[in-house]
Amino acid sequence: MTRLELIKKVQQRKKALNITIENLAKLSGLGIRTVNRFFASDDVKLSTVEKITNLLGLDFSGNEIVSIEVLKQKRAKEKAIFMGSLVQSTSALEKQGLEKKSIEKIIFKFEKEFLNGAYQDRLWVA
Repeated sequence: MTRLELIKKVQQRKKALNITIENLAKLSGLGIRTVNRFFASDDVKLSTVEKITNLLGLDFSGNEIVSIEVLKQKRAKEKAIFMGSLVQSTSALEKQGLEKKSIEKIIFKFEKEFLNGAYQDRLWVA
């Protein structure tokens, strides 16, 4: 596998997930310039390649190790839990913390909205 072949596979996966360079950088913990250097086929650290490919569910050769559907579900769950924690934190500030089942329902609804609703295009926004 050449570097260009890997980059092509990563670009295809990035496009399939509808993730921008900026969000790819944020979610992988890298700088935008570093991610741009990777896509420009410049020399980057192996850890950079690993962070990018792991986030996209690929191995070092660009082969799928996690399906797009599973990646989307995982990301939707992460975002839904974050949103649920914001609701719970706000409720707790008002001394009206929600019961566990109520929070679970909220998280479930957020997750479904991120996967199928109006916000599905924003799934990978960091």
